[in-house]
Amino acid sequence: MDRFEQAFNQYKNQANQDEIQAEIIEGMSPNQERIVAVKRNDDGDLIAFQTESGRQLDYVQALSEAKEGKLAHVDVFHKYGRDILRSEPDGNKENNLDSLPEF
Repeated sequence: MDRFEQAFNQYKNQANQDEIQAEIIEGMSPNQERIVAVKRNDDGDLIAFQTESGRQLDYVQALSEAKEGKLAHVDVFHKYGRDILRSEPDGNKENNLDSLPEF
């Protein structure tokens, strides 16, 4: 690893996970819920989501709620001719939709 990579890795690791989590929660609106678990089909595609209150949303419901601003830390973007739900890029891979536990 060269000195540039080393310096960047040191910079990136400065934030501790408690601070990151506090900033994530602080950035939420009071009417928003976080997605805490996912359901996949046999191909590994995300097909449903569970919120922190236990609500289970199919993909279309989750897209609709994300567009309405009811779900925290997710974005909807248009690709391949359709809307796609994804995690907000925050540098923390642990809270990416693909990394969440299954329900």
